[in-house]
Amino acid sequence: MPSRYYLLWTFWRILFPVQTVTFSDFFLADILTSMSKVLSDLERSVCRMVHRQVATVAWFEADSVCGSHSAAIPLVLVLPYLFRLFQCIRQYKDSKEIANIWNAGKYLTAVPVIFLSALKYFIDPDTWTYSIQPAWILAGLANTFFSFFWDILRDWDLSVFTRIFKFTRPDLCSHLLYGRRWVYIWVIGSNLVLRWTWTYKLSAHLRNNYITVFIITFLEIYRRFQWAFFRVENVWNKINNPKRASSHQSNPHPLRNDNNSEHDKLIAYSQSLGV
Repeated sequence: MPSRYYLLWTFWRILFPVQTVTFSDFFLADILTSMSKVLSDLERSVCRMVHRQVATVAWFEADSVCGSHSAAIPLVLVLPYLFRLFQCIRQYKDSKEIANIWNAGKYLTAVPVIFLSALKYFIDPDTWTYSIQPAWILAGLANTFFSFFWDILRDWDLSVFTRIFKFTRPDLCSHLLYGRRWVYIWVIGSNLVLRWTWTYKLSAHLRNNYITVFIITFLEIYRRFQWAFFRVENVWNKINNPKRASSHQSNPHPLRNDNNSEHDKLIAYSQSLGV
């Protein structure tokens, strides 16, 4: 299948996850979570064009139908997370792996971050300051640390950080493609910081600080590239090292079969592990 058609087909599968979730399905859906602000801005732009608010005074009116206080903003922001949530549920249905439920919970923690932030424009200032804002901060921390630990333990499989200190014995971490300790220390530390800054972008009440939003968007591009690089590394290792993959599950599916295509291997991997 040509790559463009395959991309469109993957988008379709993300929108309607009624089939077995493959590596390309959840990989692209994860990338879409980094584009939630982009999708929200796109919706705002389309709204302004439809309502003829381009280059008019209404462009600067926050309470207009297409303004920055619109209830449509959190609805669009949350869509990529719902797509991944439904994919995790579908994966649990196929594999019965409890890790998929935990993964679904990770995406679910983004929902209160988005909607608690949006409440600022619909409640009085005191309620926001003393009730909703503390809840929003707690929700942001929960989402940050849940996502961070999932990146390390599952998506990258660095196993509680310990393997980065064992490069003096390569046999203990031979699955890592690159035996440079500082690389893994860097990705762990930077991922924690950038996970937290991304929470800023999910918050509708902070979107008007354009310089900060631009900087955080640039950092998220870097974080997602970094995540994708090590995510693919982890999948490559598990496909080509079935013994290591089987240590993560009680009833592993065979990942290495010379008669299987790469597509079949990725499906087997997706079904057998919590992704």
